[in-house]
Amino acid sequence: MKTVLMVAEKPSLAQSIAKILSRGNMSSHKGLNGTCSVHEYSGTFAGQPVRFKMTSVCGHVMTLDFLGKYNKWDKVDPAELFSQAPTEKKEANPKLNMVKFLQVEGKGCDYIVLWLDCDKEGENICFEVLDAVLPVMNPTHSGEKTVFRARFSSITDTDICAAMARLGEPDHNEALSVDARQELDLRIGCAFTRFQTKYFQGKYGNLDSSLISFGPCQTPTLGFCVERHDKIQSFKPETYWVLQAKVNADKDRSLLLDWDRVRVFDREIAQMFLNMTKLEKEAQVEATSRKEKAKQRPLALNTVEMLRVASSSLGMGPQHAMQTAERLYTQGYISYPRTETTHYPENFDLKGPLRQQANHPYWADTVKRLLAEGINRPRKGHDAGDHPPITPMRSATEAELGSEAWRLYEYITRHFIATVSYDCKYLQSTISFRIGPEHFTCTGKTVISPGFTEIMPWQSVPLEESLPTCQRGDCFPVSEMKMLEKQTSPPDYLTEAELITLMEKHGIGTDASIPVHINNICQRNYVTVESGRRLKPTNLGIVLVHGYYKIDAELVLPTIRSAVEKQLNLIAQGKADYRQVLGHTLDVFKRKFHYFVDSIAGMDELMEVSFSPLAATGKPLSRCGKCHRFMKYIQAKPSRLHCSHCDETYTLPQNGTIKLYKELRCPLDDFELVLWSSGSRGKSYPLCPYCSNHPPFRDMKKGMGCNECTHPTCQHSLSMLGIGQCVECESGVLVLDPTSGPKWKVACNKCNVVAHCFENAYRVRVSADTCPTCEAALLAVDFNKAKSPLPGDETQHTGCVFCDPVFQELVELKHAASCHPMHRGGPGRRQGRGRARGRRPTGKPSARRPKDKMSALAAYFV
Repeated sequence: MKTVLMVAEKPSLAQSIAKILSRGNMSSHKGLNGTCSVHEYSGTFAGQPVRFKMTSVCGHVMTLDFLGKYNKWDKVDPAELFSQAPTEKKEANPKLNMVKFLQVEGKGCDYIVLWLDCDKEGENICFEVLDAVLPVMNPTHSGEKTVFRARFSSITDTDICAAMARLGEPDHNEALSVDARQELDLRIGCAFTRFQTKYFQGKYGNLDSSLISFGPCQTPTLGFCVERHDKIQSFKPETYWVLQAKVNADKDRSLLLDWDRVRVFDREIAQMFLNMTKLEKEAQVEATSRKEKAKQRPLALNTVEMLRVASSSLGMGPQHAMQTAERLYTQGYISYPRTETTHYPENFDLKGPLRQQANHPYWADTVKRLLAEGINRPRKGHDAGDHPPITPMRSATEAELGSEAWRLYEYITRHFIATVSYDCKYLQSTISFRIGPEHFTCTGKTVISPGFTEIMPWQSVPLEESLPTCQRGDCFPVSEMKMLEKQTSPPDYLTEAELITLMEKHGIGTDASIPVHINNICQRNYVTVESGRRLKPTNLGIVLVHGYYKIDAELVLPTIRSAVEKQLNLIAQGKADYRQVLGHTLDVFKRKFHYFVDSIAGMDELMEVSFSPLAATGKPLSRCGKCHRFMKYIQAKPSRLHCSHCDETYTLPQNGTIKLYKELRCPLDDFELVLWSSGSRGKSYPLCPYCSNHPPFRDMKKGMGCNECTHPTCQHSLSMLGIGQCVECESGVLVLDPTSGPKWKVACNKCNVVAHCFENAYRVRVSADTCPTCEAALLAVDFNKAKSPLPGDETQHTGCVFCDPVFQELVELKHAASCHPMHRGGPGRRQGRGRARGRRPTGKPSARRPKDKMSALAAYFV
């Protein structure tokens, strides 16, 4: 029997599709990476009985990166990244072992059906999957088709079964357009980012951003925000005057009239008009009109409009809204949320999704009425040729979805019902008055039929008092005539919704990437999100944009990126050559980069005004090993130490606190050690600022602390404080934290595993002896007699934290998950501290650890 491998984009999506196609008659098991499941069932394919295997990836399998030394900022001129630096595809998440997993599942298969998301990124992932699977599939006969592509827009029985019945092929041109965008963004972004980050962080201490990044889409996005800021700053309010008249319609009601001239900017002229009218006692009716008008129902919903409404009305940031929509899609509640289309195809079944909502407690009456009276055909919108508009696919409640997802789902559903509802109809009445030589108007609205505003009440026509019945020549007494002084007001900062509109208009990003670009400028500290989700640029964001304008405005204007997006779309359509577009665009930006480097002084002049030099920033902390003067600790991101006498800067670990470590010094370079800590419940370790930036040993990497240093005799090193292999990750070593007493901790030097142990012990030391069972270093623990938890009133005990039964109740593991082989009773793969302590590894595998001998360190998870 032949085998068909089917691959979806997410594990939850694979499970949903497999359930539909197998009608629930399937078996499931976890794959070798522990993340993706494999669902198997029997069926027919191409008219023959087959065994189906449905599994998934987790987004992109591969990512593009530079080779070797080109990933090291200090060893390569950023200009080389445009053409000389070779790139390669690497696994996007090495921990998932996705390539190996796909090859194991694909080995011996005869056909492959790709169920990746139906957009350009999805097409690109198709070919990443094929690169991994095709080499291990069964050989094919000449001309036999073995690769199939399923195209679908929702996770419903109808759509999935229809997609399976009309399988096509993956689109290589669309995949190439994504490859081109990835390479352009990598080369251009890295070159500019590396140069300006090194240049400005080497001069200024309070930039408060760990990365001064540049992005071909990110930077124009920031440019829109700063452009609005500049308009606000340069705005000069002007005073203007308005005439306001009030007339008595009857004994109990008065009407406020609007001046037909609207406003004047000269006080004397306004006063003249007031003088000409204030003596008049009556307002004469010049004309009346009554006109029936309609407020159109909305166009069908696409991604950009959904993101706009989520930000402006639901208070959800674009990226959060997109993630929520994707979750609703994979759970089968809505159709595919990435679409530019606002027009339903003529053959689209509108009644099907509507019937799903017929019993919903919130809108059942409206839906039933529409189904009974007949739905209104949605307005003709824009057909981008990708996916149908975003549509609810099944009914749901807030209890089912949770408040955040429910709010978005509710809007999507109400919007859909509104598109098949009728327009809102209202009667607009207008009365034109003359008071002396001046003309005034009064308008009123009366709703005739609420139409779609019944389901979208926030769109309803505002209730206005009905106007009195009158005719030309009638007169009404004037009760008040006055002149109001007002001022023009500046525009407000851009909202996320307005920014999304600008990005769509100028072709910056795609419906999928727009939220990412907005999120990036927030994370880089270029803008802050104020109340009303308004984006206010920071000093850093403002100076960067002004600097780009000063050197080369095209770096920040949307024009050049918009042109690049058009070229990428031509690649996707098969109308432009991938290599030519890539080569031409990189050549343009390479020239711009060289000009930017040569002209950087122009941006630096702006930086000098807003930021302080390194020497004037921070506070003294630890002594330099070269000049023995105090170095200053700069806390602003990225935190670092700066020696103004030597003019040297040393980077520090981020996202934690730094303090002096007992005034102890490194035996290699005489620098004072500092202690990094992630908090009382986290881990901490000492580090030498110089060693951390200039690794002294071959097996050390930049950024390592003393807990990873392999110095054979230093009291702070891994060699002296390491215990044994981490119970969670493969490469980490558990290291004693000598500063943590009396609440002692052992922490992994690679991952976030922290073990709290031996509370109230006054001394814990790592012994030179090792455990005969697992080869981990033994710990010698001393307790006060009054607080000793040891049996028989003992105060001292030496043993292995993994194997010693006395220590089992004294160790508690935090922040870990049981995935290590030893948790499953399998053979441990640790070699103790043999390599770390300078001993030669024995090469012998550890003995199988019996379950009843497992310590609390390996078995107790919180």
